[in-house]
Amino acid sequence: MKPIKLFFTLLFTVSLFTACVFEEDAVLERGVILENTLSDYDLWYLDIHRTTGTGEVPFLSRAFTISFINNTLYANNNIVDIGYTGNGFGIPVGSYTTFDGLLRANHDIDGYQDLEVFRLSANEIRLYNYRENVSYYLIGYQSNNFDYDKLFYENIEYFLQEFIAWEKTATMGGISNPFDAENYLQFSPENITSFYSSHDVFGTNIDLVDWSYVGGYEIFDVLDSEDLKILTLNYDGGDIEEFELSVLNDETIRLYHFNTATTYDFSGQGFIQYLKGANKTPAVRNNNRKRTKVNRRTKMRRNLK
Repeated sequence: MKPIKLFFTLLFTVSLFTACVFEEDAVLERGVILENTLSDYDLWYLDIHRTTGTGEVPFLSRAFTISFINNTLYANNNIVDIGYTGNGFGIPVGSYTTFDGLLRANHDIDGYQDLEVFRLSANEIRLYNYRENVSYYLIGYQSNNFDYDKLFYENIEYFLQEFIAWEKTATMGGISNPFDAENYLQFSPENITSFYSSHDVFGTNIDLVDWSYVGGYEIFDVLDSEDLKILTLNYDGGDIEEFELSVLNDETIRLYHFNTATTYDFSGQGFIQYLKGANKTPAVRNNNRKRTKVNRRTKMRRNLK
């Protein structure tokens, strides 16, 4: 009986050792797979409008894209110059490690954040922070096929905030109307509902612009169109102006005035840079901006005159 007992003892010991080795290998494998998943794509677009939960991870709420490169964490916190800043990856904002299915981000300002990573499809992941009870949804792209149009139009309110002022640079066609005198527009970075306008002459120093007019604005999605928006300016005095809004490039927008068939081009002046969450230079303003969900209403496109 003793030899048999010893045999089973040895068998149990070997089995336990083997199970431990397999378990360690499995943990290591999960870490390798996670690291490969994160680094498989140059840019992860953070679709803020799909965010679920009650809390927030501040550095994710500020970012439009995140990149994971050799344990360095990069973020694009601005739309303007995206694709150029940091060779397209943005600015380094911290470091990261992966282990046992977890992403541990060490942000330069916000500190450590542990995030569970769930792969939803070949190029889509969900990051979940259990302490904050919040999930962020990210879509992976290579830098040469990143959908910049999607970024601009899905986040148009934030793009409009990235300049201190928008200066009118061209007026084309249409008939004379009061908006012809509006030479400057500003979309307040404190929220996504207030705008200011001015009749100041072209070339006015943007820090000296007299913002004589104020109101609320709303941006609408356009039915069956992903590269157009409708902008409504509701002046406090009661006037309402409605435009078809399109983005020409990362510093120029075009407004088509429905009622008069007039087209206006506005150029951004005074770029506002958003960095890691704390002011680094005097040129950096409103650095603690965070994105939140934007629930837009939808309108049908009007027949253009």
